[in-house]
Parts: sequence; C-alpha cells; structure tokens
Amino acid sequence: MNIIGIVCEYNPFHKGHAWQIAASREALGQDSVTVCAMSGDYVQRGEAAVFSKFARAEAACRCGADLVFELPLPWAISSAESFARGSVSMLAALGCTHLSFGSEHGSLDMLEELASQLSRSDIIEDIKQLMAREPRLSFAAARQQLLREYLGETAVLLEKPNNILAVEYLKAIRQLDAPMLPFTVERRGSGHDQTGEGELRSASELRAMLLRGEDPGAHIPEAAMDVFRREMQQGRAALDEDRRELALMSRLRMLEENSYLSLPDGGDGVGQRLCSAVKTAGSLEEILKLTAARRIPLARVRRMCLCAALGVEKGQANGLSPYARLLAANGRGRKYLREIANKTTISVVTKPAHVRYLGSEARALFALGASAHDMFTLLYSGREGRLAGEDWKTGPQIV
Repeated sequence: MNIIGIVCEYNPFHKGHAWQIAASREALGQDSVTVCAMSGDYVQRGEAAVFSKFARAEAACRCGADLVFELPLPWAISSAESFARGSVSMLAALGCTHLSFGSEHGSLDMLEELASQLSRSDIIEDIKQLMAREPRLSFAAARQQLLREYLGETAVLLEKPNNILAVEYLKAIRQLDAPMLPFTVERRGSGHDQTGEGELRSASELRAMLLRGEDPGAHIPEAAMDVFRREMQQGRAALDEDRRELALMSRLRMLEENSYLSLPDGGDGVGQRLCSAVKTAGSLEEILKLTAARRIPLARVRRMCLCAALGVEKGQANGLSPYARLLAANGRGRKYLREIANKTTISVVTKPAHVRYLGSEARALFALGASAHDMFTLLYSGREGRLAGEDWKTGPQIV
C-alpha cells in the first residue's frame, strides 16, 4: 500500500485539489492513504487564511484526504525553501512513500534538473556574485539567469509558482535524503492570481470571490462547500478585509525596533526599513510599498509583517518540527495511524493537551501557534467565535 503525502494550504479547498487527490490515487493505487501537511491559520503568501485550519482540514477529509496535519506557524509563513523542507520532513516522518504535488509543467524530468542544479553547495554563492556584478537583478532574476546558462530554456519553468514549489519539494527530498518518490500532477484550471473559466479555478480567484461576498460553490466540491457555508453562517470566517488589516497594523505599531531586527529575512537593513515604514504609513498597502524594492519582493515583506505581528523570530524555521498535530481524519486515516503508532519518527499529537508532555521546544512552538489562533479568531464576523484559548481545547475533526 502506498502512502501519498501532499503539501497544501487548501485556502480554500477546491475542485482542483480534489482532482489532484483523485489523480494521485488513480496512479498510485485506490487503496493508498493520503496524508496532508497543511498550513494552519496563516499561509505562505503572508496573510490569514479565509477559514480556520480546523474547517479547511475537515473540508479536505470530506473530499478525499485521509489525514490532515498542521504545518506549524514558523514553516507555514516562511520562504518557499523552508516551507517545503518543513512539510516534506513531516510527511517523511509520518511514513509517506510518495510526495504528490501539482506543477504547471506536469512531468518530473526538467523539474528534477532544476532541483539538481539548485541543490549544488555553491549555487547560492554563484547567485550572489552575479547580483554583485549586476545590481539591477533581484535574487529570483539572478537565479533564473544563471540557470539559463546551465540548462537553457528549462530555466523558464521557474516563472510559474507551482513549478517553483515543485522544485523546492524535490530539493527537500534530496537534502533530507527522504525515502519518498516524487509524483507530479499537471495543474489544471486558471493560473495563480488569474481569472479563469469553467469549474477549475485558482484558490486566489475563489478567495477574491468570497471577499466580494460571492458564492464560489460551482468551483468547490459540495462536501467542502457545506463546511465553508456552515462557517460563514456561524460567523467563523476571516472575510472582512478592513478587520484583517486593522488587526495586523495594530499589532505592528505596538512593536519595538528590536522586534523588526530579529525577523526572518530581516537582515541587510530590511527589518529597519520595515520598522520605519510602520511608524509612518497609514495603511498596509503603504507599508508594503515603502518597504519593498527591486531586491525585496512584496511576498517577503508580507511574510515579515505577519511574522512580526505573530511573534515568529529569525531561526525558528531552520530545523524540523518536533511534532505533527492532527487536525482531521477519516476512518482510513485513523486505521493508518494505529498501524504506525510505534513507527513514526515524529511525535503525533492527537489531543492538544498532550503537547504538554513533550519537550520545551514543542511546548513553545504549540503555544506560538495557539497565540496566533487567538489573533485569527478576532477576524471572525461573529462575536461568539472570538474566544481565546481554543487551540488548547480543540481536537481533530473526525469525519
């Protein structure tokens, strides 16, 4: 039996995600167990998810996933490289035999070539030297120019977001020596941050629909949409853009300069630059505009803002997570967990209270995520859901 690992955010879960799970099972066996490492309440693009981690995990398990574990906060809102390494290491520790991921390219050959080149020990130094010679180049542009010299037009694959993540997953498998076989599914439907046609739409397009008050039900499996409609009806959705911005900026304005200097990616004066922007700007858009530059991408600044607001510091995503917290499971997933109970190389947390019996690192990491969840619930439209301490009380959703 194959164990299929999937790295995901499911923000929100949609028909493209369901198709990836189905295509993976079609290729690797219908009896395969699907294990997901999913970002929690905040995602890699540097913003809050539209629904809580519990709701998104439940939706996934109602639509084909067997187990959904939380990728802890420092990895969930870190660079693509750290995001991939944290996720792949967790899935490998949970016994996954395969890693399934979407890509615009749809086959492994050229993606593996890119991963091989980017895994070289001297590649970062080569990129830095090129940037020193050509100050107009950002890191991404310098990387692509260098890879074009090595691999020709294969380098253009790194212009697509899912290809970039795919290469990072392949790098992580190499660097961790993870006993997992990669498997890629060609991405279908509209591209990232683009408007599409038909049933398959990107998560960014569906988020935009939700934020505008539109119903995206035609593009989301019915079982998942039932979960999301329930959350909206009960006021447990983070769909008010003004509230999202106000919560973030109120926290940013309270921080001292040292908090910005200790941020991930805050070196080379970027933390100081962000701090200065926060002290003068009247909106999040202005903060981003004042901080970003040719060599400081907007995505990096958004993640830094979120790290500052949530208390994530430099170095917290350098290692590997000391535990895997279960968010949702179905019958097949629970059976698999019983089978591997004494075989995993990571502590599996099925009840949040059990994290107290783990080491100090695990307790501190869980507390960081619990504090972030407390901030996330303040984004709900319904007052009844804005309770503190819920992360310490909420067990996995069993479907």
